[in-house]
Amino acid sequence: MKRSEINQIIHEANSCFLANGWALPPKPKWDITDFGLGDFKKFGLVLINLAEEPEYCEKLMFARKNQRTPAHMHRKKKEDIICRRGQLAIQVWNGPPENSNTKPVQLRINGQATSIISGGILKLQSGERITLPPGIYHEFYPESENCIIGEVSTANDDLHDNFFINPSISRFSQIEEDEPALIKLVSDL
Repeated sequence: MKRSEINQIIHEANSCFLANGWALPPKPKWDITDFGLGDFKKFGLVLINLAEEPEYCEKLMFARKNQRTPAHMHRKKKEDIICRRGQLAIQVWNGPPENSNTKPVQLRINGQATSIISGGILKLQSGERITLPPGIYHEFYPESENCIIGEVSTANDDLHDNFFINPSISRFSQIEEDEPALIKLVSDL
């Protein structure tokens, strides 16, 4: 990704947060990724780490319509993904998508135990949440023009606890420095 593209994305995401009443903390920790795939419009996500504690983590995220966070799972992290604004689609599998069977995935949606067929897609409206235990593969993307997404989870380890289906995926993007950084990203520190 080019730094100029990252700077533009920061402005866009920040404008969306402000327009929807989300005040960011002082000196937020920004993370912008194209997952190393070189196509942020198709595969990309903006993340802001709001809380990073040994026991828990909270993130605020921004994505555009149909912009995917590719299929992955966490071995340790349990997380709630919350649609804060817009509509969010989440596809879930009980194992790697190419090897998953039809055995239902057991999840909690809005706190209620729910069973969904492996490979099924759930649609979350503003305020709704899904709880994903470790080992559940998932991919998500907005169906609205923009989507503000929350995440509350057990401790976060972006370097060692993201297991993507596609081996070409990298959690952090390579950055081409074509202009000064507006904000230092988590990967810059």
